[in-house]
Amino acid sequence: MESKITLRQGRPLDAHPCALICYEAFNNIADKHNFPRYFTSLQEVIDWFLGIFKNQNIYSVIAEIDGQIVGSNFLKIRGKIAGVGPVTVAPSVQNDSVGRQLMENVLEYAKQKGSVSVRLVQAGYHNRSLALYIKLGFNIQEPLVVIQGNALNLEISGYQVRSCTQDDINACNQLCFKVHGCDRQQELIEAVQRLTATVVVHDGKITGYASMVGFYGYAVGKSNEDLKALIAAATSFARPGFILPTRNSDLFRWCLEKGLRVVEPMNLMTVGLYNEPKGAFLPSIFW
Repeated sequence: MESKITLRQGRPLDAHPCALICYEAFNNIADKHNFPRYFTSLQEVIDWFLGIFKNQNIYSVIAEIDGQIVGSNFLKIRGKIAGVGPVTVAPSVQNDSVGRQLMENVLEYAKQKGSVSVRLVQAGYHNRSLALYIKLGFNIQEPLVVIQGNALNLEISGYQVRSCTQDDINACNQLCFKVHGCDRQQELIEAVQRLTATVVVHDGKITGYASMVGFYGYAVGKSNEDLKALIAAATSFARPGFILPTRNSDLFRWCLEKGLRVVEPMNLMTVGLYNEPKGAFLPSIFW
């Protein structure tokens, strides 16, 4: 007899069991395909999940079987655009429709909240999740790679990189809107508060910015030179690395020529509205 899956909203007390499932699920699939592990310690995942559960801008859903947590999913709503993840399912029940139900739940929640687009970044080597998302209506918009390596400690002539402040947010929002057709203000505000956000100044104007050059950060720029400046100025690339669209051959080639390396393939997938970017960008793991 098939066990019944029940769904409920998450709470901070769920952080430890959900983090353990996430730690095991992501590392198991990485090991299976001979790719680097996402996490080096369980504690870092627990701390991350605690932050997610406490964030009032993030919707959480928990899957249980016989009272035991077997999976979780999250939806970050930023204006009219929502980002999914991480969605994780205990390895012992990964073929029992838990992942599908968790995804259907957040898609329905996004619909109720009036989101015009739902986005996620999918591990390109994970065939099962790729097939699931396609069946649920997602489209692949950008093939991606994760890039890692030593800090470049370079400067791009004519492009000054400095910390982003509250006074820069409006200019950054306008730039993001020109590139993506939307802004990501809430994420940028949080990055400014964490002191991870940077901007590029060229000819006296902000021409690019990054919430962080790393897995959980995104960046936009008028040109590739802006993104090169942001990457070159980063003191490190938050593991497992920053995410780069492979269609941007110029930037991709420049990274490789500077000694950076490809860690793994990924895909940017969306449901609903998607504007072809009109500029250079780096997505985050959340899109």
